[in-house]
Amino acid sequence: MSMINSLRAAVRTNRRRSAAGVYDTVPVGAGSAVVDCAVYQHGKRNGETCSPREAVRRVKASHQLAEGKGSFSWIGLHEPTEDEFEGIAQRFGLHPLAVEDAVHAHQRPKVERYDDVLFAVFKTIRYVEHDQLTPTSEVVETGELMVFAGRDFVITVRHGGHGSLQELRHRLEADADESGLLAKGPSAVLHAIADHVVDNYLLVAERLQNDVDEIEYGVFSAKGGRSSDVGRVYQLKREVLEFKRAVVPLLRPMQQLSEPLQRLVDPEIQKYFRDVADHLARVTEQVHGFDELLNSLLQANLAQVSVAQNEDMRKITAWAAIFAVPTMITGVYGMNFDYMPELHHEYGYPMVLGAIVLICIGMYRGFRRNGWL
Repeated sequence: MSMINSLRAAVRTNRRRSAAGVYDTVPVGAGSAVVDCAVYQHGKRNGETCSPREAVRRVKASHQLAEGKGSFSWIGLHEPTEDEFEGIAQRFGLHPLAVEDAVHAHQRPKVERYDDVLFAVFKTIRYVEHDQLTPTSEVVETGELMVFAGRDFVITVRHGGHGSLQELRHRLEADADESGLLAKGPSAVLHAIADHVVDNYLLVAERLQNDVDEIEYGVFSAKGGRSSDVGRVYQLKREVLEFKRAVVPLLRPMQQLSEPLQRLVDPEIQKYFRDVADHLARVTEQVHGFDELLNSLLQANLAQVSVAQNEDMRKITAWAAIFAVPTMITGVYGMNFDYMPELHHEYGYPMVLGAIVLICIGMYRGFRRNGWL
């Protein structure tokens, strides 16, 4: 039995080694989960795009030199599979729980610490353009972005069709000097990503404000009780709720990253995290405001629908009462009795018609005066 266990352990070890060795040689770019991989030294990109294994080798080689202190690698991936990510996870010693979250996605926004590695989960939000808000309109589209920030590496894992970090990477590389953010190491990259995500939240919140204003105008317009669609209000509320799930859980982690006791973040970067937390708090307040306002609009719309239905019922009742008068009179005179008043009167017929018209006109004016018609 012990021999079998030893063989199984040997097979697992060989599989891990092969996964780590083979995947590190996969080319970066099209057809690969690795979108970009580079080494940064003193705030500048050191060399061209390379494989994850080559990036590790370059960082280790630079650390042996006095001027190479502070260099780190940044590896960007897009929707890697378990097999694809296994080699990188083994090489950088990433915690299995964090690796599982990064591969399978659908995680709650958070920031966790595993030994000397910070693992952050962000929800990326994209505003979906639409000509008119309908009960089935998609207003926001969500994705996920995971960040592993260690002593000398940053690994980003993106899920979804938006939220690319290519533009952000190029912008940071354009500010390539020793005073730039990249010179501060992996924690600076983590801040830049958080700031980038939160800035997108602000843009989405501004666009959502327009949709909320449109719904509010429709609800309180002259025909709000009839023309406004409860489905539109409810659909927008669902989209705001999805936005809320992405924003609210992230506020406390961003505040924690700005606290002095967070030793994995460069002290000079912590004040930048405070700024991100302030922006996030602003977005959180906006989202809470959207949610509360939509609740009020939903209740107001339902109340207006009820009022409109009551008005319709009053009009129907008023007209039914008016038509009941000629129905009653003609019904009485339609009975076959010999001794009934005005049966043989020469002007009985026009008198009855006149009485019916006068009574109906009087009732109509009375209903109009009371607001029933």
